Amino acid sequence: MERVISSENSNYDDSFEQSLRPQTLQQYIGQETVKDNLSIFIQAAKGRNESLDHVLLYGPPGLGKTTLATVIANEMGVNVKMTSGPAIERPGILQPSSHHWSREMSFSSMKYIA
Repeated sequence: MERVISSENSNYDDSFEQSLRPQTLQQYIGQETVKDNLSIFIQAAKGRNESLDHVLLYGPPGLGKTTLATVIANEMGVNVKMTSGPAIERPGILQPSSHHWSREMSFSSMKYIA
C-alpha cells in the first residue's frame, strides 16, 4: 500500500502549489503601484527586445517576493532560476553559464534582517 502522508514533495504538490500562485501581473492581487511600474518596465524592455534591468524585491518572509519574481519571468517570457543567499558559495556563481542565459532570469532570496 502506498503511503499517502510523506514529508517529500510530490509532483502533485508542486503542480498544485503552482496553480495557486498568480502567473501574470493581472492575476497578482495588491501592490498596484509596484505592478504599474513593473508593467511599464517590462513593456519597455520587451519593446527594445532587451532583458529587464535589475529589480530588487525586499521584505520579510511571506510578502510574495518569490511569487512576484516568477510573475516577472512569466511576463518577460523567460525561465527563472531560483537560489538563496547561502547557496551562493563563490563570486561569479550567477554569471552566464550557457548561451541560453538571455532567456533566463535569476532570483536570489537573501535573508531579511530588520
